[in-house]
Amino acid sequence: MVFFFMPTRLLIFCLALLLLLPGCEETNVFLATEAGLDAVTAVTLSDEAVRELARQSAAYADSEHVLAPPDNPYAQRLRRLVGDHLREDGLSFNYGVYLADEVNAFAMADGTIRLYSGLMDMLSDGELRFVIGHEMGHVVKEHIRHKIRLTYAASALRKGLASQNNALGDLARSQLGGFVELLTNAQFSQLEEKVADDYGLAFLRQKEYEPADAVTALRKLATLGSGHTFLSTHPDPAKRAKRLELQLQGKAVPVEETGKNLLDRLRSFAGTLLSLLLTWLHAAFSWFDANG
Repeated sequence: MVFFFMPTRLLIFCLALLLLLPGCEETNVFLATEAGLDAVTAVTLSDEAVRELARQSAAYADSEHVLAPPDNPYAQRLRRLVGDHLREDGLSFNYGVYLADEVNAFAMADGTIRLYSGLMDMLSDGELRFVIGHEMGHVVKEHIRHKIRLTYAASALRKGLASQNNALGDLARSQLGGFVELLTNAQFSQLEEKVADDYGLAFLRQKEYEPADAVTALRKLATLGSGHTFLSTHPDPAKRAKRLELQLQGKAVPVEETGKNLLDRLRSFAGTLLSLLLTWLHAAFSWFDANG
């Protein structure tokens, strides 16, 4: 009996690792349960419905703000900054500036990216390119899609709709307003913010802009003060700046690369344990055959 005790524990451990590793990549599915949301509703909202919600939400947000016209200096500056970056990673983007003192920016799943003129006043051209890259990262990495699905599950929009699998019709303005408020106030996870920061830094490097602008942009945002609305919905910019600075110094790697390396090491470790287990089992059966 003792002879089989350790291998059984090893076998259970190895199987547990193999079962858990794929699940590490699906943790966003379970975010819905944190606030008692309907996880099934959240994750089964069709891509078509997500795109339509994003389109209507962006149109509603534009109607609630003063969007800088093409001849406005802010719009001209933004057009100069984005240049040919209307398509990245196979996705289309449209950019605009809200004429408001607020220091903020946001993106929608349909590729809408909006900056506030207050943010543009605060940051240099290079720093704004990082912010634009950061917002693009939220779209490319599908953080906005996840956010819309969870916000939809938490809102009244899901009530009375004939089917989640069909494109949504034009929603009542009152319904849409409540949804957009929930959506814009919902925070990304710290992991998602790190991934978007990494994408923004990679964007600067890929386009041969100054990568250090990512660090200075976040450090400027850190000066807003703890009571500022931007800091209430975002992780500490100073810590984010330090993390990117370490990457520029070659002392750290992007968070997705870190996760991939960890998964690779765990899979390798699990594979080694399984190999040892199989070797032990082969030796055990050989011993029984010889001494049976």
